[in-house]
Amino acid sequence: MRVVLAEDLALLREGLVSLLESHDFEIAAAVDNGPSLLKALLDHRPDVAVVDVRLPPSFTDEGLQAALEARRRVPGLPVLVLSQYVEQLYARELLADGTGAIGYLLKDRVFDAAQFVDAVRRVAAGGTAMDPEVISRLVASNTRDTPLSRLTPRETEVLELMAQGRSNAAIAERLVVTERAVTKHTANIFAKLDLPVTGDDNRRVLAVLAYLNGRR
Repeated sequence: MRVVLAEDLALLREGLVSLLESHDFEIAAAVDNGPSLLKALLDHRPDVAVVDVRLPPSFTDEGLQAALEARRRVPGLPVLVLSQYVEQLYARELLADGTGAIGYLLKDRVFDAAQFVDAVRRVAAGGTAMDPEVISRLVASNTRDTPLSRLTPRETEVLELMAQGRSNAAIAERLVVTERAVTKHTANIFAKLDLPVTGDDNRRVLAVLAYLNGRR
């Protein structure tokens, strides 16, 4: 699996390169600024991009904007964003096109190697990988007077775990309920969010995006 990595801190960048290579990822490019990131993404068309939000030259949102521009030119390009803090505006902007294959993790999660590698693989496969703290912040500002307000507290818990990329089995284990109960909650979520009857995997992505960007 080919990765383009963007991180301006040399030690962290080399650490991520080493970590990913040790899990059989191929690093197509490792860059430290926004313009180089955009060029690398368009030149290499990687299976996934791992991108720091704040990159030179401005150290504002260079990494995010380069990733968004690449997704505009290469629709569906998988992007996993890393950030030092929860920045709701950036998270919403990343989610806005509604196509999936996105992730937003706090840099603290990088130190959990298994969790980080799982998130990279999940995003590359077209899924989502959202940091629980990011989800909590977005949910707090998204649930008023929307279809999300129809969800019960338990359904909201299920959807929050779904947004983290967990399977029904993993959700059942976390909530100490049966997998059948999770399946029922998931069906209720799809219905309350007015999602059309299509493949369950696709509806999971749509449900997560509706939940996170509050557009439905």
